[in-house]
Amino acid sequence: MLVELRHVSGDRLIHRVDLEDPPQPGRWLVVEEQSFLVMQRRHRYALRNGRYVMASVALMVKPQARPADATPWRHGWVIGDPNCRFNARSPLLRCAVWPEGPCESCSHRELR
Repeated sequence: MLVELRHVSGDRLIHRVDLEDPPQPGRWLVVEEQSFLVMQRRHRYALRNGRYVMASVALMVKPQARPADATPWRHGWVIGDPNCRFNARSPLLRCAVWPEGPCESCSHRELR
């Protein structure tokens, strides 16, 4: 399936790739040694034989390297320790108390 990578801030086309299973928002994608965080996914449909079928997918991405402490968790990726009470459970933000991290040296670290 044809997948367009578009910059999230200006909707400008970055790259076109052919992927079997386009990633969902909140996941990282590596294309030609460039790392992107998928922020949003847009489907494009075409009318064929009287029916609408998915023709392509546009991924709204943000060029960003995956942090070293990012871990897969439930729906996607989480930065830091997802079992901590203050963790945002997000690929964008580590926590409310100490967003810069790392979690191992945080004095506020508590289990949920």
